[in-house]
Amino acid sequence: MVSLHERTAAPSGAAQRFFGLFDAGLEAATVLLMLAAACIASLQVFCRYVLQAALAWPEEVSLWAFSWGVFLGTAVLIGRNGHIAIDLLSRFMPPRVRAWHTFFTASVVAAASVMLVIHGYDYMTRTMAVSPAMQWPIRYLFLAVPVGGVLNLVYLLRRPDIPLAQGIATLLAGGVLYVAVRYGAPYVYGESGSAGVLMVVGLMLILLEVPVAFALCFGAFAAFSPLGDTMLLIVSQNLASALNSFTLLAIPFFIMAAAIMNAGGITTKLVDLATHLVGHLRGGLGQANVVTNTLLAGVSGSSSADASAIAKLLVPEMEKRGYARAFSCALTSAASTLANLIPPSLGLIIYAALASVSVGALFVATIVPGLMAASALALVVYIVSRRRGYGADIPRSTGRQRLGALWAAIPALVLPLVIVGGVRFGVFTATEAGAMAFLFAIFTGALIYRRLTATNFVAALREATSDTVAVAIIIAAAAPFAWILTFEQAPQKIAAALGELTSSPYVLLLLINLFLLVIGLFMEMIAALVILVPILVPMVVAAGFDPIQFGIVLVLNLVIGALTPPLGMLVFITSRVGQADIGAVFRAVLPFLGALLVVLLLITYVPFLTLGPLHWFGP
Repeated sequence: MVSLHERTAAPSGAAQRFFGLFDAGLEAATVLLMLAAACIASLQVFCRYVLQAALAWPEEVSLWAFSWGVFLGTAVLIGRNGHIAIDLLSRFMPPRVRAWHTFFTASVVAAASVMLVIHGYDYMTRTMAVSPAMQWPIRYLFLAVPVGGVLNLVYLLRRPDIPLAQGIATLLAGGVLYVAVRYGAPYVYGESGSAGVLMVVGLMLILLEVPVAFALCFGAFAAFSPLGDTMLLIVSQNLASALNSFTLLAIPFFIMAAAIMNAGGITTKLVDLATHLVGHLRGGLGQANVVTNTLLAGVSGSSSADASAIAKLLVPEMEKRGYARAFSCALTSAASTLANLIPPSLGLIIYAALASVSVGALFVATIVPGLMAASALALVVYIVSRRRGYGADIPRSTGRQRLGALWAAIPALVLPLVIVGGVRFGVFTATEAGAMAFLFAIFTGALIYRRLTATNFVAALREATSDTVAVAIIIAAAAPFAWILTFEQAPQKIAAALGELTSSPYVLLLLINLFLLVIGLFMEMIAALVILVPILVPMVVAAGFDPIQFGIVLVLNLVIGALTPPLGMLVFITSRVGQADIGAVFRAVLPFLGALLVVLLLITYVPFLTLGPLHWFGP
């Protein structure tokens, strides 16, 4: 974008230094808020089970810290280009067109931020309630929305990598766009068809690479603009209220736990164990890749974190042993999907919050499908390795070596049992399990493996906070999106349309699977969940299907989408970390996609695979 203003001077050195200090301070505040939320939630577990005296305030304070951390961190991510966006078009644009495209996306972000400031402040001043535990005025929770909007505009204005004139032009364009939609919408499309406007504007902006969160916010703003200021208050209300969910706090906690585990050496111990167990087999390092991802899935819950960590550790070693780099990256991408198929899965936690179902039941129901997916990937590794002559070059480990590796990995292996068992049998909630996993990761990395230092601890917290904010702000932005769809009865209308196509519930499931696979091609999993769950869950429940089973089907569909072009987020991650040609990786991932599709069909049409374990482990 700098090319639009080549003759415009960049910000002065003093201004850059001031903004750098401001940026560092805001990022530190965001990290500390997330850290405080985890520590306070852990305090509640300690008080409940050790002191036998639960406190009234920790849940509330944790939620306030989380909400403020998300809206402050949203601005920080603008300065780092860290928001989730679908990269479809810009890579094919010539530089000058790409510069104008960047200006357009930044202007939409500015317009959405102006909306947050104006209508967020309006809603905040109208709020009179107080919080139940601390008796704090709720307006101070909702104040995070306009404050976050102001900070967004500050980052758009004075980012250190752009000239000041360009920042001013971005804010002016955003203001003009806000005014045009706010006061022009009644004359263009009027008060009817809010859901249609929402879908067209929101999804069009997503495809044009506007960050998903801001595309959803602006889509909701465009849909409500003809209805007046009172209806526009709903956007700000839903944005803040969406994060006021204790279940969603599990997201930052498990992401932080995964980052600390990678920094503290837990991931390395799991790789060692997997290599000692299966490294001597045909395609041994490939099998170790699958086993490592299976073990790591039980302690992280984040596919992107696992993909990055395993690609760094195993792809170079696999290439040394004769595996094609593209195959190694493709395998790592496919195996990292297990993090969302084996508990604790962030995808399932988000589904549980959106669909109002039990997190513990989902965790138990996904164990068999997760192991089926791991077995299917291992089978593909064996077949491909036999055809290409991979593997069988690592000596078989002795019993002593295997026992030593198992002993070193025991702390990491115990954690998933504690998480699943504790959540399923009501010892603690999924959120509290995430907080305990975070503390356990710190204890293990610092005192047992002694790999966690102050430096890599801080770096891991910064990375985890960035990932958390990128996910959470999409969930918040999708709340008004879902509200409008419900208000317009979109789920009922779609269900009626599908009902006209078929009366068979099994054909309906097939159509939904095909629809989800197409959606997965273009939409990131978190965004797809928050948009589709309010539409699809009432439909499948009305057709007689269990929402627990459908949650597993939905998440598997969407993680398959993370392996397919044009989005293919996991393929992008492993290709970048493993320095492989992305086209070659997409071709190499096809056999793994086929295996996962077979698993998808089985869990769709054989309910016992998901619902059976629920009967084994109690109600």
